[in-house]
Amino acid sequence: MKRVKLTVAYDGTNYCGWQLQPNGVTIEEVLNKALTELLKEPVAVIGASRTDSGVHSLGNVAVFDTENRMPADKICFALNQRLPEDVRVQSSEEVPARWHPRKQNCVKTYEYRILNRKINVPTLRLYTHFCYFELDEGKMREAAAYLVGEHDFRSFCTLRKQDEDTVRTVYSLTVDRTPDDVITIRISGSGFLYNMVRIIAGTLMKVGMGMCAPEEMPAILAARDRQAAGPTAPAKGLTLVGMEYEKELRPEIRGSNEDWEYVLDQSQAAELGNAYLTVERCREEYLYSLLSRVIHQASRNGAARVFVADRQGWLAAGQSYGRYVLETAEGPDNAPWRLVARDTFSSAGNP
Repeated sequence: MKRVKLTVAYDGTNYCGWQLQPNGVTIEEVLNKALTELLKEPVAVIGASRTDSGVHSLGNVAVFDTENRMPADKICFALNQRLPEDVRVQSSEEVPARWHPRKQNCVKTYEYRILNRKINVPTLRLYTHFCYFELDEGKMREAAAYLVGEHDFRSFCTLRKQDEDTVRTVYSLTVDRTPDDVITIRISGSGFLYNMVRIIAGTLMKVGMGMCAPEEMPAILAARDRQAAGPTAPAKGLTLVGMEYEKELRPEIRGSNEDWEYVLDQSQAAELGNAYLTVERCREEYLYSLLSRVIHQASRNGAARVFVADRQGWLAAGQSYGRYVLETAEGPDNAPWRLVARDTFSSAGNP
């Protein structure tokens, strides 16, 4: 048995998104069918990004397991002969058996394209959102700058469940206009919430029309209310450009905004299984989600023990944060990390 990674490009116009649906053809369905026919065994792919209906991709990632002896790097060529013209596998390669496309640290990049002119261009109609009203890309660029960094993006998503963690990190967000009047919003981040990129695009368009000032973006973030942001832009303008997976674990992760500041030291995670989290400051209402999220990230990155230091003195042994409970750390060498997080899920004997 081997695990094979696929990089998949597709025109999403004629598909009901990536994920299997009972009422329409999806990218996942097409891949499963073609792979099953090619490899002569049942195949079910696991996708990295479950794009919506009408969204396009230049580099979505999926994996599947197979006992077929066909070389992994040759599968893409044979598979493309069985796929429709609007779906193409760009590459295929063997990866470790436990490699999972949604459980690896990566940077996702999306582009949202807006055709901003008086008359639409038919050849661009499937891949851009047409906007008749003149947009000020300079104002849009100013507004975009406020969204870079680690923030609670609850105002910029469609919630699937009320207790969903809505904190994400945006590494870059640019707005550029080409000579043929296509405005491209390009965003890279650690991950995105449901409809997040399209809502950001809709909000930036609202700024570009003069209906909202760039300086209002911090207030929209702080509202943590979907109604505070702009509309959800149509799907056809959105393209998943690609996913860049982390080859080496970052030794340090910092998160800082007006609501919290922390440092996660992972430099000993691989060798000793230790990570050190220092919470410099955090508003009380964000403390639970911050501890749950960052401790889990360190654990997923290989840390068996996450030592915690709290500059504000709010943390104590016995407190629970998600699946983790804080315990007193043994030994004086752990100061100021006097607490250590224990994974109650693993310690209970669950897989």
